[in-house]
Amino acid sequence: MTRVPTLAILSMKGGVGKTTVTLGLASAALNRGLRVLVIDLDPQGNATMGLSVEHPTFTMGDVLADARPGIAQQAIEDSPWGDRIHVLAADRSLEHRNVPEGPNSVQRLRIALASLPSRYDIVLIDCPPSLGEMTRNALHAADGALIVTEPAYFALHGAEQALEAVETVQSASNPALRTTSIVINKARTTVAEHRFRIAELTDAYADRVNPVIIPERQAIAQAEGAGVPIHHWDSPAGTELSGLFDTLLNEYVPKKPSFNWGFMR
Repeated sequence: MTRVPTLAILSMKGGVGKTTVTLGLASAALNRGLRVLVIDLDPQGNATMGLSVEHPTFTMGDVLADARPGIAQQAIEDSPWGDRIHVLAADRSLEHRNVPEGPNSVQRLRIALASLPSRYDIVLIDCPPSLGEMTRNALHAADGALIVTEPAYFALHGAEQALEAVETVQSASNPALRTTSIVINKARTTVAEHRFRIAELTDAYADRVNPVIIPERQAIAQAEGAGVPIHHWDSPAGTELSGLFDTLLNEYVPKKPSFNWGFMR
């Protein structure tokens, strides 16, 4: 059975827009007609709120407390975004699970998801802004890692830490974790400091820095505040951002070429 693309989206600090990238990719996938599962491992629950999931019956805290094979199926919630997008919601109890919990602690998410991803075209895991146990669980369950940073002073150091963490998991216990890229978010290319930091990251990690750079736009906060996908936000900035997230998604779920019937003419 072909493995469904499972992408861990992580950062080393809060406020860089990690959840914005998660929601942007979910919006792009939904707009393409794909079936999407978003797993929210951040105790703040911003992805859960952004997908308008309120008062979930079961949460990722419950799933990881049990961690039996396939238990995650019982916690799936629908999102008002559309019938092709589902959510495993976060709650505050995840704060207490961000430390090791005995043998196989980092495998709890992978075990809980057993047999689940085959229902979806892509799985997106929104990690906490740290390299704690929840992020390690995500990296053990994923086959790709997307590091989100902003063009700021600590960006280079944070990207280095994140790449080291991904490589450690890859070499130690999850050789399927192959795709790693750094996405720069909240960029203002008219600002000299931002241009300098983008160049600094590109010089250090030329082959890892994604060519898609997400600009800082009010449309992101407006769409998130309205609880709608960015692809549904009708503005020039919404259209610009939608195109960028479409391009980013294509790296993980390439579009199938349309069939050309020209030879039959």
